[in-house]
Amino acid sequence: MGFTEFLDKVDGIVWGVPMLVLLVGTGIYLSIRLGLLQFRKLGLSAKYMLGKEPGVSGQGEISSFQAFCVAMSATIGTGNIVGVATAVVVGGPGALFWMVFAACVGMITKYAECLLAVKYRNIDANGRTLGGPFLSIEKGMGKKWTWLAKLFAFLAALAGIMGIGTIVQINGITSAVSTFFDPNEAHTFTMFGNSYTVATAVAAVVVTFFVALVVIGGIKRIGTVTSYIVPAMAVVYIVACCIVLICNISAIPGAFVEIFAGAFGARAVAGGALGAIMLAMQKGIARGVFSNEAGLGSAPMAVSSANTNEPVRQGLINSFGVFIDTIIICNLTGLSILVTGAHLTGKEGAAVTIHALGTGMPFGMQVGAFVLMICLAFFAFTTILGWDIYGERSLEYLFNGNMGPVKVYRILYIIAVFIGPFLTVSQVWTIADIFNGLMAIPNLICVLALSGVVAKETRDYFNRLDNGLDDGLKRKRA
Repeated sequence: MGFTEFLDKVDGIVWGVPMLVLLVGTGIYLSIRLGLLQFRKLGLSAKYMLGKEPGVSGQGEISSFQAFCVAMSATIGTGNIVGVATAVVVGGPGALFWMVFAACVGMITKYAECLLAVKYRNIDANGRTLGGPFLSIEKGMGKKWTWLAKLFAFLAALAGIMGIGTIVQINGITSAVSTFFDPNEAHTFTMFGNSYTVATAVAAVVVTFFVALVVIGGIKRIGTVTSYIVPAMAVVYIVACCIVLICNISAIPGAFVEIFAGAFGARAVAGGALGAIMLAMQKGIARGVFSNEAGLGSAPMAVSSANTNEPVRQGLINSFGVFIDTIIICNLTGLSILVTGAHLTGKEGAAVTIHALGTGMPFGMQVGAFVLMICLAFFAFTTILGWDIYGERSLEYLFNGNMGPVKVYRILYIIAVFIGPFLTVSQVWTIADIFNGLMAIPNLICVLALSGVVAKETRDYFNRLDNGLDDGLKRKRA
């Protein structure tokens, strides 16, 4: 067995049925224990996301909205465009149903992990914050579980620098730019025995420059940048998909029929219904989790920096992020693909979504390709920024606040972004995917172990609101 085959086998085990059952099962358990809070308080979550928390006293480095955008920057990305296309092509239209199902239970998992991150974070005398699953494990579960906390931090740091946050993302940007500006590869150069387009090199230099400019400024600058880019690009992409759906409105009912029929194997050949259901379920849930990262423990590391006094409030804000990421954006991508028949063209990955936008909008294929290139580029760029935060926070925990290793990591991270387009990404992607999946295990253990704390914090918060106390009232932490 070759190294690539070995990695693929490990990846299949890590992201196999047991992991998906654990992720979805945790969400179902929390949904029952908290009385479907993610649906009952959906409107309040949206209100909190857009509103300013009263009574905050500087307990954080960035605003709640900026913390939300930093977390969203790492989730809204290639998974919403390429991941959805892959799920629909491989798993069939029914994968969209299971993707939404995973998001519905993932919302409460994201709520719980972000609540715990704010509750158990550390804030030093200078106002610098540090939090995430590692501190939730250590402070919430006890010192004897420190080894589990360190394991999570180690895996998160590696996942960031070894592909998820750097190499894979910059490759997505440079590939999109090269495909648009030089589709026939007319302008190329050779390096290390491989041929690259000039557009690839130019894009690599430009992106690396801006990444360095933002990353060196730390989380405050990243928070500022993502708070502008993430909403803007999300709106652009949503509008583009809505145009496709409006122009193909007559095909929407048929698309929903395909989704539900595919989700429950109604159109599978005789004897193959169960296999069709399992394939749709696996691809839909896996791509949904990959897109919104609910349960992986990544977002809490950014959320812990929020200027908030209320763990519950921040948890609600970030649970709404799953709704935006998967139930809105991923669904729009999937429906655009189905109404245009792009999943039946034999194309793969981003090419499927490009076909959907190009043929679905009345502006032509070139406009669709341009819109997707811009969205992919900015989505991937913000993902690079978000995963830098995750890696840095993990190292800061591992080295007990010593910023020396963090600064070295930051430099290596920028270098990885620059050399990414000139590396073979298949093995790097698989390795990073494995680390990313393994992160979920310590985090989900923590969420389940501290589910009683989550329930108590939730009851306390809403009791105070029901009794007319100010939202944002600071109180002594348990």
